[in-house]
Amino acid sequence: MENIYLVVGLGNPGREYARTRHNAGFLVVERLAERWQSSWTYEKKFNANVAQAQRNSRKVLLCEPQTYMNSSGETVGALMNFYRVPLARLLVAVDDADLPLGEIRLRPGGSSGGHHGLESVEQHLGTGKYARLRIGIGRASGAREITGYVLGRFSSTEAALADKVLTAASDQAESWLEAGIQKAMSQFNGAVDGSENERIEQ
Repeated sequence: MENIYLVVGLGNPGREYARTRHNAGFLVVERLAERWQSSWTYEKKFNANVAQAQRNSRKVLLCEPQTYMNSSGETVGALMNFYRVPLARLLVAVDDADLPLGEIRLRPGGSSGGHHGLESVEQHLGTGKYARLRIGIGRASGAREITGYVLGRFSSTEAALADKVLTAASDQAESWLEAGIQKAMSQFNGAVDGSENERIEQ
């Protein structure tokens, strides 16, 4: 079996959603593609933008489903089946309004937490036992209805922290790939500190 890994960023396609909080997953895989000098191509059979990279002995597929968030599982399921990717080699990067901006959290599995993208992935894979990297985006203070907030862009005061968070999330994805999930969790989970290469454990 080919030593293949799949890193999926969840988000919505289209210019109106570009760089919104809800597209934090897209922003992580785009940053990885940039680091690895991988180019994106649209794969019609998966309805996804896909980039490929070789990382040591591993072949890595980066993916941005173009299905819209609520149907992300269609793309993830199709890619997993076509390339026969084991569940242990799948990582899904996703925004999380229940985590404050500045915090990231990698877990080996769990519930969707009400996130429709994760719900769709779980539905199509038939399990929640896959790694997910949650990128905290916070929520408007006191607001229960958060649609407008998550579909908005990071404010000018949030931009610098958001950039650090995306860098840390990309570092954590690389650590997951190269050192395994336990090392990546212990090294990066928690708040992203302002000082370089330091993490505040929660």
